[in-house]
Amino acid sequence: MTSTDDILRQAARRSGRNPRSWAVLLVAALAVGLGAPVWLDARTTAQYPVTAQDLAAGRTALDALVVKGRAPRTGYDRDEFGQAWADVDRNGCDTRNDMLRRDLLDITLKPGTHDCVVLTGTLDDPYTARSIDFERGERSSEVQIDHVIALSDAWQKGAQGWTDEQRTAFANDPANLLAVHGPTNQSKGASDAATWLPPNRGYRCAYALRQSMVKAAYGLWVTQAEHDALTREIDRCVVAR
Repeated sequence: MTSTDDILRQAARRSGRNPRSWAVLLVAALAVGLGAPVWLDARTTAQYPVTAQDLAAGRTALDALVVKGRAPRTGYDRDEFGQAWADVDRNGCDTRNDMLRRDLLDITLKPGTHDCVVLTGTLDDPYTARSIDFERGERSSEVQIDHVIALSDAWQKGAQGWTDEQRTAFANDPANLLAVHGPTNQSKGASDAATWLPPNRGYRCAYALRQSMVKAAYGLWVTQAEHDALTREIDRCVVAR
């Protein structure tokens, strides 16, 4: 699985910024060699503890975020972020199926799709702490791929100034994607951390760390209320021992 350092470098390239300008975030590199950071993996333990390195990286990212008001939503359209679930990494599989393969357990794959299309699997949903059976077809929407930072929220906090290529990369970046319970994802909508947090309180620390890391990596800003909410949840994080 991709390391924190890899994610920051990839995000820097995708956002069109010089990777050298990300020095403030490279504390995340401390996690390299210790396995994937907890905030990146939906399949964490029931209490979702984080490592001291992940927590330090999250705090550094949060401190780096610019705080200012939300820009108007004028001009926003989902199409501004490119084709939904494009194959941006050119592995022959769309992003949705990439994320299903990453986050679901006990998956079965459709024959003849080069191990791409997920037919069934089980999701340990981080947002509700429920176990959800996924089955491709009429029930597919029971598991959805959430943009942890909603595209509309990103648009109002910096993304409207990006190129089409940068927005497409952001919309398909695994660091900002999670397989989750569909109806809960629908209830979240385009909310930021100030107005919506996962019902599963045990996951809120990991959620806040992910939001902070991705927003910092892409140069997005936060409102004061959002910054306060992220700070509150990160302060409640439990460090694994």
